[in-house]
Amino acid sequence: MAHYFPALQQASAGHVPFAAIAVSTPELAMLLLPDDPAHEIGLPGGAWLRISRSTTQGGGFVAICSDITTRKQHEAALQLSNTWLDAALNNMAQGLCMFDAQDHLRLVNRRYCELFGLSADPPRSGMRFRDLLNLCVDAGAFPSDTADRAFEQRSAQATLGLPSKHVMEIAQGRIVSIVHQPTTDGGWVATYDDVTERIQTEAKMRHMARHDALTGLPNRVVLRETMDTAVAGLGRGGSFALLFIDLDNFKAVNDTLGFPAGDRVLQEVADRLVGCLRKTETVARLGADEFAVLVPGLHRPEDAGDVAARITAAVSAPFTVDDAQVVLGTSVGVVMAPADGGSSDALLRKADLALARAKLDGRGTVCFFEPSMDARQQARRKMETDLRAGIANLEFELLYQPLFDLRENRVCGFEALIRWNHRDGRISPADFIPVAEDSGLIVPIGEWVLGAACHEATGWPDDVKVAVNVSPVQFRSPVLVAAVEDALARSGLASSRLELEITESVLMDNNEATLATLHRLRALGVRISMDDFGTGFSSLSYLRSFPFDKIKIDQSFVGDLVAADGSGGNALAIVRAIAGLGSSLGMRTTAEGVETQDQLDRIRREGCTEVQGYLLGRPAPAAEVLGHIERLAPKARLAIPA
Repeated sequence: MAHYFPALQQASAGHVPFAAIAVSTPELAMLLLPDDPAHEIGLPGGAWLRISRSTTQGGGFVAICSDITTRKQHEAALQLSNTWLDAALNNMAQGLCMFDAQDHLRLVNRRYCELFGLSADPPRSGMRFRDLLNLCVDAGAFPSDTADRAFEQRSAQATLGLPSKHVMEIAQGRIVSIVHQPTTDGGWVATYDDVTERIQTEAKMRHMARHDALTGLPNRVVLRETMDTAVAGLGRGGSFALLFIDLDNFKAVNDTLGFPAGDRVLQEVADRLVGCLRKTETVARLGADEFAVLVPGLHRPEDAGDVAARITAAVSAPFTVDDAQVVLGTSVGVVMAPADGGSSDALLRKADLALARAKLDGRGTVCFFEPSMDARQQARRKMETDLRAGIANLEFELLYQPLFDLRENRVCGFEALIRWNHRDGRISPADFIPVAEDSGLIVPIGEWVLGAACHEATGWPDDVKVAVNVSPVQFRSPVLVAAVEDALARSGLASSRLELEITESVLMDNNEATLATLHRLRALGVRISMDDFGTGFSSLSYLRSFPFDKIKIDQSFVGDLVAADGSGGNALAIVRAIAGLGSSLGMRTTAEGVETQDQLDRIRREGCTEVQGYLLGRPAPAAEVLGHIERLAPKARLAIPA
């Protein structure tokens, strides 16, 4: 002991009483206590001693000192490790329980108690698994039948000795994922993870993938699955009807009331469709303002017609949006299965064809599929394919029809008119232009027309213009202005000699964007005319929005000038009004479709500045343009005598 307490060695040499030394050495003072035969002390240097004391017969005592520093260090390390383990267990995001081979609880963490409502009455170490389940039942974590199932599952897993995983629903709709992992000593560890938010998020994502975000209705995916199931039942005598529904003139709602109002109308339409259909009937939103309804068990078209009538009646009732009343009609296309097809793809395609026909026939129409629709669609697809080949093979040509200036009595320009020289014969623009517009091919075709017309016009007299029609689809193309610039640059044609003709339908789409494009074209120096004036709904407002260079009076008014049914008076009044309007606004006016001398005379009297029609010349190839100019030069005699 003298090694640890040098005062003892000094006391021994000087025969100093032990009590005197103990007073100055607190670690030794305990040896003076008769009821403390052994104790452990820590020294300032970090060493630990165990000092035991035994009394001698003479009234003294013997003290034995043992160095227990290493043991104390091991105990401290173990305590620190336990502290860390306890901190880790009680700060886990998952609950944890550990059981021995006899299903006795040996360890449980704080998160488990929080999950199952046991924080106020934590489980005791040593309790059996079944008792722990009962404790959770008493805390209201889950009902007793859930505890019974959990116990049975655990018993079955114990027999197999394999890891397992299952999900349990507990109080307040929480969902817990439970993993059981066996240990080497025959016991097992269970972890409990609250996966409620993950499960709910996954369910929401699955719902979003299968339902329309705006209306909550099933989408195309669900409709297709439902159709596939219904088609599979056709072989067992099943039947169904598929209805495609389009809201008539819905675009006007968005344009006048705004998109938020339009969205509310769509939501109300969805509610009405659900309300007027049976639970066995599936309604889906296909996109925009199109919906679909699948009705199982229908054999007769009359029954499908009744469903269509129900839908039409439900949607036709007025909607109130932002203190405004909205009235919508519906166009409905119907297919019957198996009569119209035995596959989902075929039936969906035919329903779309029937809907397209219903929309063409007029608002509020119900149209059933007919085989002729399919034939027309196939012909349309073939024409699109041939159009692509025609563009690549340069199968198009331009013909030119003269425009005659009534004031100067001369040819003032030519309108470029496209023709398609198909291998099976020439195809009318009335047949292929709609297909080109629907497919977007009108854009490259229109660019070719611009380039060819400008190039050929460079060979004409400088005072003769060329007019080119611009399709509404081409007008909306972002490359139109660049295409005009390119055509002028490549040909060298003066921009003032190019005239672009647009129809009123171009102006109805997007007023601001349309006006911006018109002003960009005007900035290039080209002339812009409004074609078929008077056939639309808002002709006058368009003239006020943009200063056109010319108004072209639709040929329907010119044709009625000398009508035998007496309608000529109305047509004459319209022509007179348009000519006067053009004169007041400083715009030239061209009368289209002049075929007789009588029509020409009347047009001239009303003050129109230009005429165009078969009387003056039919469309002809570019090689005949100069001949037209020479032939029409003497037309001064067409002037009406004063």
